[in-house]
Amino acid sequence: METATFAGGCFWCTEAIFQRLKGVKKVTPGYSGGETKSPTYEQVSSGVSGHAEAIQITFDPKVISYQDLLDVFFATHDPTTLNHQGADVGSQYRSAIFYADEAQKKLAEAAKSKIPNAVTEIAEFTEFTEAEGYHKNYYDNNRGNVYCKLVIDPKVRKLMKEFKDKVKPY
Repeated sequence: METATFAGGCFWCTEAIFQRLKGVKKVTPGYSGGETKSPTYEQVSSGVSGHAEAIQITFDPKVISYQDLLDVFFATHDPTTLNHQGADVGSQYRSAIFYADEAQKKLAEAAKSKIPNAVTEIAEFTEFTEAEGYHKNYYDNNRGNVYCKLVIDPKVRKLMKEFKDKVKPY
């Protein structure tokens, strides 16, 4: 198993997307890329910790490659908007890839270079703090929520359409 750590806006969205991919064993929402040790949701949301809402993905590279994960990452959020995705605004919603090794760094840089005006941060992974329990499996547990219907549903539909060969049967 390998690990990838991405930030692409609200972690409820990114968790919902990556959970649906073949070869992905676990997706954990949390916080990465900041200064505060073990930040809380409130600290991250206020912007004082410097963290981004992120996900940590445990995946089987024999089933899905890191490159495939990057392709999904860049296709399912807007990597050209600085510190915001849709109505979610603030540095905690920035686009970022926290690479684990030089191979991930090279692949991330190459993928970013193909996107005109991409502002995605590419930084060495240093830490990840798991989010509070109520954030885990948020989309699957709250499908009737307006945010889920208006923001996450379209992203999941896009995933199902553009990456149907990579999606687990549901």
